[in-house]
Amino acid sequence: MTRGIDRFFLGIIIVLLAVGILVFLSAAMGVLAKNASKFYNILFNQLVLGLLGGLLLMYLTSRINYKFWRKYSFWFFFSSILLTVLVFVPGLGLRHGGALRWVSLGPVSFQPVEFLKIGFLIYFAGWLAWVKSKVENFRFGILPFVLLIGVVAVILLKQPDTKNFVLIVIGALAMFLLSGVKWRHIFWIGLGLAVLLGGLFFTQPYLKERLKTYLDPSRDPTGSSYQIQQSLIGIGSGGIFGRGYGQSVQKFSFLPEPQGDSIFAVIGEEFGFVGSAIIVILYVIFGWRGLWIANRAPDIFSRLLVTGIVILITAQAFLNIASAIAVFPLTGVPLPLISHGGTSLFMTLGALGIVLNISKYCRRI
Repeated sequence: MTRGIDRFFLGIIIVLLAVGILVFLSAAMGVLAKNASKFYNILFNQLVLGLLGGLLLMYLTSRINYKFWRKYSFWFFFSSILLTVLVFVPGLGLRHGGALRWVSLGPVSFQPVEFLKIGFLIYFAGWLAWVKSKVENFRFGILPFVLLIGVVAVILLKQPDTKNFVLIVIGALAMFLLSGVKWRHIFWIGLGLAVLLGGLFFTQPYLKERLKTYLDPSRDPTGSSYQIQQSLIGIGSGGIFGRGYGQSVQKFSFLPEPQGDSIFAVIGEEFGFVGSAIIVILYVIFGWRGLWIANRAPDIFSRLLVTGIVILITAQAFLNIASAIAVFPLTGVPLPLISHGGTSLFMTLGALGIVLNISKYCRRI
């Protein structure tokens, strides 16, 4: 028996999108003051390709029965891998800031990792639903998990794209735990991943620099610590109630990418502690309601998939916020549904459409 989609969850998505449009337009004024053509390009990418395209995709995925994704889960994952590997193809891969994370097709460029994140979650949910109680078996549970994460690690760490690798791992571990695997297995897997990431922090210069900046944000205020210093200045100057909408000073001359991964600093400056707290609360409610849907999902596949999607998006939000206030090293991940990132917004809304479709079949408890 089906019912309508979860209107409460849809309402949270709409509120976050509405807030996102307002904040994004304000933050993007900092770009307009410097480069008008870049501003209009960003505006088109975010509002037309990301928002309108994403809303259309969300509508379509909310209408597609969730079992469709399980039936073709391998092909979605395989296609997303092929798409992500295109960044290494000369003439297609676009290098920015020393990283190969974009694919350029004429006037359009996108980040294929956003497709990989959802493709991985769909396939992993399908795999775990297939093995069921055998998940604790090394052959059916632990080994496939390690191999899948290994494939993703090779592709993403080569770019390098550590932040999205971490997000995929967080979503996968949440699904793995929900599938019934023992805590001790999670512990050893988590320990192995921690060792891997620890090794990367000490061998990759850009990660090592970010770790040093995190440990001492004031060490190089005109260099590696510049972004976090300006972010903290913006948030601190907002006080309790903020300067007011559109009144941020930092976005014009100081914050790098104010419409992107620094957008929470603009929120803090314009809306103060109260406005920032409201944003945090909205993401908490988003995560709670998403897991509420997961708990009532009709079968193990849908339960795992909703959990993976909701945890990944929520974790991304709090990684962005934590980076902006210096309680976590800078990650560069966009603030979901709010900050600039056309591909991210497009795929996030598409994934949320799947969650909304599953919400139609939720059991009454």
